[in-house]
Amino acid sequence: MDKRYDDNIRLLLVDDEEGFRAAIARRLTKRGLKPLQASDGKECLDILGQESVDVVVLDVKMPGMSGIDTLKVIKQAYEKIQVILLTGNVAVTDGVEGIKSGAFDYLTKPVEIDHLVNKIHQAFEIIRLEEEKQTELEYRAKLEKKMIDTDRLASLGTMSTGIAHEINNPLAIINESAGFIKQVLNSAEMVKYSQKDILIMAAEKIEKSIKRARNITHQLLGHVKKPDTKLSEVNLKALLYETFGLLKKDIRDKQINIHWQIDKNKNVIWSDPYQIRQVLMNLLSNAVHALPQTGSITLSTDEIEKDIILEIKDNGVGIPKENLGRIFDPFFTTKSFNEGTGLGLFVVHKILLNLNGKIDVTSKVGEGTCFQIRLPKCNKSNG
Repeated sequence: MDKRYDDNIRLLLVDDEEGFRAAIARRLTKRGLKPLQASDGKECLDILGQESVDVVVLDVKMPGMSGIDTLKVIKQAYEKIQVILLTGNVAVTDGVEGIKSGAFDYLTKPVEIDHLVNKIHQAFEIIRLEEEKQTELEYRAKLEKKMIDTDRLASLGTMSTGIAHEINNPLAIINESAGFIKQVLNSAEMVKYSQKDILIMAAEKIEKSIKRARNITHQLLGHVKKPDTKLSEVNLKALLYETFGLLKKDIRDKQINIHWQIDKNKNVIWSDPYQIRQVLMNLLSNAVHALPQTGSITLSTDEIEKDIILEIKDNGVGIPKENLGRIFDPFFTTKSFNEGTGLGLFVVHKILLNLNGKIDVTSKVGEGTCFQIRLPKCNKSNG
């Protein structure tokens, strides 16, 4: 048997006969194996609770907790561990029972040491092959998912380009018409018109909505081509206030409390304000959506070396553990079809990578979610 795995095999030898156990341990050590030792089933389980073990060599006949009972607990609690049983000459039936209970194999005492070493290698090889198989299955699953996402993003890219073109054309006409309406309202003939100010305000709202619609189409195209990065001084607190302004109706309707823990000396960075605004809008709107009535959002900043840390924390519904690793994947969403596309956090993640930043999330169902954004104080564009 190839001995190249000896240094990697984590072995536990369990036998209540101290002399026999010590002798076997010495002989195994001479052959490159370094077993841990236990004198009974209870000590065996205590060691397994503290140490990582691959193979257990376990005596069947022990006082107190028998080897068979110990084996059953091991296979229930530690499925990957392989167990080799040692039985007396007159107790072969115990070995057969052990195989039925999940043992890898059984050997009779007095044990031939090279035969035991060979069985340990075989048991470890089973573990190694299972791990390789699992790794391959996980890799294939990730590859298949990536291929599906790539195809969907390619399709979305083609569709987004057409949609943006079709939307921007009527937006340009609406914007021009709103400008003309303002020009008419500001003419001398309209000076005495009582509704003039209200109509001007309405035209300005149209212009602001047009800008917002254009920003949405730009976000839709964000995954198609890398956005141009325009760096300037960014005051995170000012951007947060501005973003909350766009969400003020939802915040007021839900009676959400905003807790500010922003350090005035730790909220200014050199970055792209437009892209940072996109990030904040996505994260804050998600937080508002996740909150029940009278919930709260806490905003805080800190400084680590050359980076600024911004945390956005809510006490909303939280994210299930099984979803945490997927929330930045394209198209992943738990919202209904008409509430979300699953692109918001994907775009956030992509923007932050482009800005040399990163984002982490912690969450607990029923307690809330915390997004931590890390951005360099002085960004150097990836462009």
